[in-house]
Amino acid sequence: MEPNIPNVKLNNGLECPALGIGTYEVAPTEAIWAVKDAIDLGYRHIDCAFLYQNEEAVGAAIAGKIAQGVVVRQELFVTGKLWSTFHRPELVQPAIETTLRDLGLTYLDLYLIHWPITLKTGVRAGNLLLAPRQEGDALLPKEGDDPKALFADSDLVATWQAMEQLVEKKLARSIGVSNFNSQQVALIDDVAAIKPVTNQVECHPYLTQKRLKELCSSRDIAVTAYSPLGAPGRRMFRAGEPVLMDDPEIRRIAASHKKTPAQVALRYQIQNGNVVLSKSVRKERIKENMNIFDFELSEEEMTALDGLNRNHRYVPMDWMKEHPNYPFKIEF
Repeated sequence: MEPNIPNVKLNNGLECPALGIGTYEVAPTEAIWAVKDAIDLGYRHIDCAFLYQNEEAVGAAIAGKIAQGVVVRQELFVTGKLWSTFHRPELVQPAIETTLRDLGLTYLDLYLIHWPITLKTGVRAGNLLLAPRQEGDALLPKEGDDPKALFADSDLVATWQAMEQLVEKKLARSIGVSNFNSQQVALIDDVAAIKPVTNQVECHPYLTQKRLKELCSSRDIAVTAYSPLGAPGRRMFRAGEPVLMDDPEIRRIAASHKKTPAQVALRYQIQNGNVVLSKSVRKERIKENMNIFDFELSEEEMTALDGLNRNHRYVPMDWMKEHPNYPFKIEF
């Protein structure tokens, strides 16, 4: 019998499973089996995004498990994300409708503004892009090699107000943000008719996000942690980065509990009250990542993990740095 995953109550009264399966950088053929395996094992929280270009595969996995009677739609918590080319208010609803069509769903449990950065729409796609289907579908519209050529002016409040309409129209049960800094969270929350329920950010012992967590908690906004294991799959892009899962302190704590370093890193997020997303395409690893509810880190161990913080980002999105809304220009 697999462990039951506890829920985190959101500020709108809905409950979100504290552990979810991530789908970033998962090929469509792998995404089908990873999501099917995760549902079979007991995961009910599935994190998706238009940017990941695998939503049709995720939707096929969900449909298959519903058809088999393994799960019903109401038991699942499915998250989608508004990509940066869709920030114009008139593009927000078409964006979620594209995601819903690809996933084969009639609503999302949570829809996030993926980044506070706004990119141009309707520009010819560069060689990094997958085939666009309509205006706004190009992931990184390019004119030449200068990243600034992609940037568009942002009005995050106007985008948020369009997000609120998705709740009114029952296309999304909850809305939130991702990769927003403290000032950007406050900007939205101060004017919101419908509060953001979460801020999904990179979070792990090398980037504990304590101050951002405090700010979000003071506003009754949950934190969702991505890359909780230090984004091991991205090390190929930045040679020489510290490897979180090789940290001696994490390994020592893991050995003392007869757990893996990954299980310790995931448990750390759970005990901090965060929702946490793990990603794997291997069934045994997906199962391993779920087995974090049968042990507890001591206060001393939590303090030791807090002490590993070095404000290191594995996902800095350096190409965005020149955008006025680049979120990592300030401390938190």
